Amino acid sequence: MNFRKYLVLAGVTVFAVAGDAMLSLGMKQVGTISLHHLQSVIFAVANPWVALGILFLLGFFATYMNALSWADLTYVMPATALGYVLLALVARFVLHEHISPLRWIGIVLITAGVGFVAGGPALTEHPLGQAGKLTEKPHATVVASGVES
Repeated sequence: MNFRKYLVLAGVTVFAVAGDAMLSLGMKQVGTISLHHLQSVIFAVANPWVALGILFLLGFFATYMNALSWADLTYVMPATALGYVLLALVARFVLHEHISPLRWIGIVLITAGVGFVAGGPALTEHPLGQAGKLTEKPHATVVASGVES
């Protein structure tokens, strides 16, 4: 793995934590909304913190898609698990939320579990190699043969 890939994984984590925190802050300001009243949803999106949270979550989604384009899901998810710890710290010290000892224990257990599975390769090695992959015919070959796939 090169530096750019580590940067993408860090981006996934940071964008997710920042987006979730801003969304939470904004929704606390907005209050309760109902999907049955579309105006309340639109009003919520107009809150600056909610809007920023959505932008950061879009950044998360873009970096997450990028990571999944070169690595397995079972690699990307554990690699970004530091987000659980960061989100708990942001919730506690920035949003001033109470986090029970049981939740802290859960965060530690999740992080430890992720540590056990994170040592694997970024991509699954298939025993069939290239033979197991689907092959695509070039468009000209499909047209020339008269067969459409």
